[in-house]
Amino acid sequence: MKKLLAATVGFAAILAAGAQPASAQDKIINLKISLWVPPTHPLVKSTQEWADSITKASGGTITATVFPAEQLGKAFDHYDMVRDGIADIGYVSPGYQPGRFPVINAAQLPFTVANATGGSAALDSWYRKYAPKEMADTHFCMAFVHDPGALHSTRKKIVLPSDVKGLKVRPAQQTMGELVTTLGGTNVQASAPESRDALERGIADAITFPWNSIFLFGIDKVTKYTLDVPLYTTAYTWTMNKDVYANASAAQKKVLDDHCTTEWAVKLSAPWTEFEHAGRDKMKKAPGHEVVELTPDQVAEWRKAVAPLQASWEKQVAAKGYDPAVVLGDLKKALADKQAAF
Repeated sequence: MKKLLAATVGFAAILAAGAQPASAQDKIINLKISLWVPPTHPLVKSTQEWADSITKASGGTITATVFPAEQLGKAFDHYDMVRDGIADIGYVSPGYQPGRFPVINAAQLPFTVANATGGSAALDSWYRKYAPKEMADTHFCMAFVHDPGALHSTRKKIVLPSDVKGLKVRPAQQTMGELVTTLGGTNVQASAPESRDALERGIADAITFPWNSIFLFGIDKVTKYTLDVPLYTTAYTWTMNKDVYANASAAQKKVLDDHCTTEWAVKLSAPWTEFEHAGRDKMKKAPGHEVVELTPDQVAEWRKAVAPLQASWEKQVAAKGYDPAVVLGDLKKALADKQAAF
């Protein structure tokens, strides 16, 4: 019994030693982490787990409070909120700001990313060499994509690209907005939390959105049809205020660096990936909803319709001083390496 007690005490001492602050001189950092998704979204729980891991690894010198549901500011503003110190870390959708972050939007080109698991790993590792320039106002932490999303509509069943003509569509991001315009539709700008209201009031007739988030945001109450094709993904970044990072001690920076990795990008987004993937079967069983499946010829029509979007993206990237062939080629290679190329 005494030996068991001694061993227990010894093990506890080891754990306690590992939990000590990296340096007695380290100042306490209290991170404000801002997300615009609701508290029930899978990202909120995984964000808290990520924050808890940082606190543990720093020996308690870095703590965090997670603010979901636009408590600190609107979804469209999250990059600037982090830049300006309103939030210390933010969940940013670069596609919410057309023309500002064209490089990362390569991952949003239709029929590019096949799945979010390999897609997030590929996006994060690929974007690390571009982020310091494209997002120079902030300290890049990581990037990921959601599972491929679809086109959902309220009053009209959409089967072919020509069916979009004359419709008002809320696009997920810039690239989808360009697709809507190309097909003769009209864009309705609304963040994810604002989307149900836009559809319910008839301001929008359709929306591009991930499969299960349709239910999470209550959008299923106002949509009837879903086009069963992996039309797009949206790229996101986890971005940190530069001063917060710069003022951290060397030991604290290492903790933050260790939590801003490709492995963490996949781990943090994994619950959301699984959540969205399950939405497809859920939608097929939902009363009052029709999931529209396409023939190979109809899929080919969609692929032809989205082709001009790449040319538009290439112009935007070239205007920022990049070689679009190199940028996209590197991304496609990364996706192929992670078995995530469409």
